[in-house]
Amino acid sequence: MISEKINIKAKKMMLLIGMVSITMTFAGLTSAYVVSSSRSDWLTSFEMPLAFTISTFILILSSITFGFAKHFNSIDSLKKSIMFIIFTILLAFTFIYYQFEGFGQIINSGYYFTGAQSSITTSFLYVLVMLHMAHLFAGIIVLFVVLYNLIKGKYSGSNKLGIELGVVFWHFLDFLWCYLYLFVVLYK
Repeated sequence: MISEKINIKAKKMMLLIGMVSITMTFAGLTSAYVVSSSRSDWLTSFEMPLAFTISTFILILSSITFGFAKHFNSIDSLKKSIMFIIFTILLAFTFIYYQFEGFGQIINSGYYFTGAQSSITTSFLYVLVMLHMAHLFAGIIVLFVVLYNLIKGKYSGSNKLGIELGVVFWHFLDFLWCYLYLFVVLYK
């Protein structure tokens, strides 16, 4: 029993350390964004594409559906929990679709991410979004692991740590995207 509590604390601490590390990475990038915005070639008239706004709402919705999955798991409603995890996975892929739509809208506006027609503003946006998506892919792997473990009946009784950690990480990714989105929209 004591070793199980230590194991649970260790897993929670590893997740916390990972999230702090990710936070520091994005803090450094947004600081570089602020410093770079004083450059003469910085785009002051750049508007965030509508697709990024849509994707933000989709990601928030995915956090809600994952929360429902956790709730239904806690009251032993396995079918509903699985259904909400599947909804969350579908929303995650929809989020990614709209991220690429956003990139398309930027390119259609005449802004590129590399090359002669690129700007430092769009290059920063590309790095921020792509790095967040890399972490989101890790989150999608977590979603599939949670789905698999739900189907196998591993989250029952007092063994709910996996789904709890998954929800915390997914909410963190959601919060991180909302921060990045608001930062880029509000910082001019």
